[in-house]
Amino acid sequence: MFPRPIQTLSPTAQWAYKFALPVLLIVWLLPLIGVAMTSVRPSSDLAAGNYFGWPSALAFDNYLTVFKNTALDQYLLNSFKVTIPTVIGAVGLSCLTGFALAIYKFRANLLLFFMFVAGNFVPFQILMVPVRDLTVSLGLYNSISGLALFHIAFQTGFCTLFMRNFIKALPFDLIEAARVEGVTEWQIFRHVVMPLMRPAIAALSVLIFTFIWNDYFWAMVLTTGADTQPITAGLNSLNGQWIAAWHLVSAGSILAALPPVLMFFAMQRHFIAGLTLGAVK
Repeated sequence: MFPRPIQTLSPTAQWAYKFALPVLLIVWLLPLIGVAMTSVRPSSDLAAGNYFGWPSALAFDNYLTVFKNTALDQYLLNSFKVTIPTVIGAVGLSCLTGFALAIYKFRANLLLFFMFVAGNFVPFQILMVPVRDLTVSLGLYNSISGLALFHIAFQTGFCTLFMRNFIKALPFDLIEAARVEGVTEWQIFRHVVMPLMRPAIAALSVLIFTFIWNDYFWAMVLTTGADTQPITAGLNSLNGQWIAAWHLVSAGSILAALPPVLMFFAMQRHFIAGLTLGAVK
């Protein structure tokens, strides 16, 4: 059922594994390597058709140019304005809904849980027109708050699924012991359950931060200008009407990828703990 350790395989299989692993790693990293090379490629190389060869010079000033000549700093700021409230809102709400669905037993518990989960199976394309019309009617179209509120509403379903299953795996004896001692339900949630949920909160925060930061579809549907567009939609505007500035787009893409990567490495210990907690008894 489980893969055998590589040390138990034949010498030929071990050699094949050691050979295939770096090859597959390079193939998997080729798109990223190509973007990184293009980000330091002079525009003259692109004009001459040197798309995949070694750059004639390392143009690190592309990273300065993309800040000086474009609204990249505003796009990055907009992404933080959308992503941070979404993470706080979706994770905070899911802690409450997950606690309620995992701890309390009532007739519509399972039905309500299915309603939270069902929204994750609806294709984005089906929701595009009604969501856009709703934001227009509410006066939230082309606004950071409208985009953040939509993400909070949509991500809460997945977050609730995650938190409900995590809380349900906690020892219920802790809850009963606290109730016997006369502790209120809010105090149980705050002082008993929440400390145990920290690994799950950290793991879920990293996931949601990455999802929202990398969102392109809803950024294009619900925002239109540099004042509101996040970095994923703003990168598209770095191309001119007649000239494709791929060196600037690539430099902006590398800068846009840094925040979620840095957050993952900063939260790596908590992220792995949250995903593996409860995997073994």
